[in-house]
Amino acid sequence: MRPERLLPVAVACCALAGCGGGSTLVGTAPAVSGIQAKTPQAGQKLGFPALATKNTTRVSGGDPVADAAGVALAVYPSATAGTHPEAVTIAPTDDWQAALASSVLMAAPIRAPVLLSPHSRLPSATADALVTLAPGGSGASGGAQAILVGDVARPPGLHSVSIGGHDPYTLAAGIDRFESAAAGRPSSNVVIASADSPSYAMPAAGWAAESGDPILFVSSSDVPAPTRQALLSHGRPNIYVLGPLSVIPDSVVAQLSKFGPVKRVGANDPAANSVAFAIYRDPPCANGQPCAHVPGSFGWAIKSPGHGYVLLNSSRTLDAAAAAPLSAAGTYGPDLVIDGADSLPSSVESFFFNYATPGYTQEGPTAAVYNHGWVIGDPSAISVSVQAKLDADLEPQPVNGSSKGP
Repeated sequence: MRPERLLPVAVACCALAGCGGGSTLVGTAPAVSGIQAKTPQAGQKLGFPALATKNTTRVSGGDPVADAAGVALAVYPSATAGTHPEAVTIAPTDDWQAALASSVLMAAPIRAPVLLSPHSRLPSATADALVTLAPGGSGASGGAQAILVGDVARPPGLHSVSIGGHDPYTLAAGIDRFESAAAGRPSSNVVIASADSPSYAMPAAGWAAESGDPILFVSSSDVPAPTRQALLSHGRPNIYVLGPLSVIPDSVVAQLSKFGPVKRVGANDPAANSVAFAIYRDPPCANGQPCAHVPGSFGWAIKSPGHGYVLLNSSRTLDAAAAAPLSAAGTYGPDLVIDGADSLPSSVESFFFNYATPGYTQEGPTAAVYNHGWVIGDPSAISVSVQAKLDADLEPQPVNGSSKGP
């Protein structure tokens, strides 16, 4: 049996709250010292409303490295047998494309959460999380405990395998090969994202983690050779281009069409683009009906309440990779991107109003479905007021005689 190696509580909470990364929250202090009746501002020091509300939870990292450590520990508490991951992925902090592409390794069969590191040495948040996670080794990845993507620091004492490449396109293709080998076959669907416009690529990370569909990259003018080779290995897959014409022009789509049927999903700003991706399904859902899962289908098809949602700030690209395991565990759910810390974009607000807010009838709220929102980053990334607004948008509401539907 593997011995349980528990991280000291203070350090684990530090990773979740983003200690050392610029966060000023004290929401996890009670795990260290305890909050009592006589403690001034006891409620705030317990972390409310900044760390959690009734419908939301914040991973309050001051940077994506801390957010990745917090998410990994939330998905894999690693406090008892059966709660450790078999493997972890360590993705580079200086290559956002490779980090986002690494999200697919959270999908079956590897199920590896993403941690982040530069090439020089493991950040303390990453190193400390690894001690607690204590990955046991993944049979799907040849017994590896750590999958190292690109130029990252090597964790001591773990059996590691490396995925190398001299540019983001090659690294993304290498990640795709690794996941395909682990799964025993290449996927029938591929997501194509822009290597030049990170905020439009971010929503692909959560979907890759949930579905196992890889993320490959193109430039604004070309389909690079590593991406072409990867597409060939999938044998004419369904190709889904994420983003508008201004990000991936039709001339690039025409090049992609040589490798399989191509469909575009997206909208003209990062927030609206993430909403378009959250509601998309191919083949489309039957009109007015909830979307049942069909093998080989593509897309979240989130057009009804009762789901998870992951809120990201578009200026923190690596948070999409850090948060990807939340889309593949727990309440599951798509990434929604906002363009500033202090407000929900109208497209995201409309998405919640039109599709996410649960309704209940005379049966009462206990008969309603429920949502959960993950807020990624400290209040400098997403403010407490936005978190409070998200909490209100996800709360079940009374309706007049009929449930709120899609």
